[in-house]
Amino acid sequence: MTRSQAFLFGTRDSIPMIVGILPFGLIYGALASGAGLSLWQALGMSLLVYAGSAQFIAISLLTLGTGAAVILLTTLIVNLRHVLYSAALQPYVGPLPQRWRLPLAFGLTDETFAVVQRRYLARGTEGHGRWYHAGVALALYLSWVSSSLVGAVFGQSVPNLAGWGLDFAMLATFIGIVVPALRNRPQVAAALVAGGVALLCHAWPYKLGLMAAAFSGIAVGVALERRATTELTGEGV
Repeated sequence: MTRSQAFLFGTRDSIPMIVGILPFGLIYGALASGAGLSLWQALGMSLLVYAGSAQFIAISLLTLGTGAAVILLTTLIVNLRHVLYSAALQPYVGPLPQRWRLPLAFGLTDETFAVVQRRYLARGTEGHGRWYHAGVALALYLSWVSSSLVGAVFGQSVPNLAGWGLDFAMLATFIGIVVPALRNRPQVAAALVAGGVALLCHAWPYKLGLMAAAFSGIAVGVALERRATTELTGEGV
C-alpha cells in the first residue's frame, strides 16, 4: 500500500462520521450567527478551535454574557476527555516526529479517535498508518469547517434549525461504530457503565458528567480485565 492509498482509505473510512458531522456543523453555524457572531468569527472558531462541543458551549456562554475566563475554563473541562484519547494513541503517534504529532494532535476529535483507533488496533502502524490517520483527520476537519460555513451563511434563513433533531445523526453514527467494537465482557461492561453514569450525571454543570462517565467506564473495564488475567494465570498454574 502506498502513502496516497493509505490517505485515501482514511478519507473513505471517514464517510460515516462525515454524515454525522455535516448536520452538527450546520446547527453550530446557525447558532453562532444567531448569537451575533460575524461570519468570520463563526468560521474562525471552527478553523482554530475545532471542537464541536466546546464551540456549542462557548456560544451558549457568550449569549449569556459570560466572561472570557469562565468560557476558557469550561471548555477546558469539557475537552479533558482528549487526554484519554491521546493516551490511547500515544503508542502509535508518540514515536512520530513533531511535524506529524502537532497537526495530528490538533485534528484529534471524538470522531477522529473512533476511526483511527479501530485501525491502529487492527494493524498498528503498518501500511503507512500515519498517512491513514492524516486522511481521517483532514477529511473530518474540512467537513466540520465547510458545514459550519454553510450554517453561518444560510442557517438563519431556516426556521428553528437547531430543533430539527439533526444532531441525532452523530449519535447514530457513533453507536454504529462503537457497538461492533465491543468484543468481550470487560468492553461491554465498560460501555454500559459509562452510558449509565452519563445518563445519571447528565445534569451536572460544565459537562462534568462526561468525565465521570469516562472514568467510571475505564475503572470497570480495567478491573474486569485484571480479573480475567488473574483467572487465566491461576488456571495456568
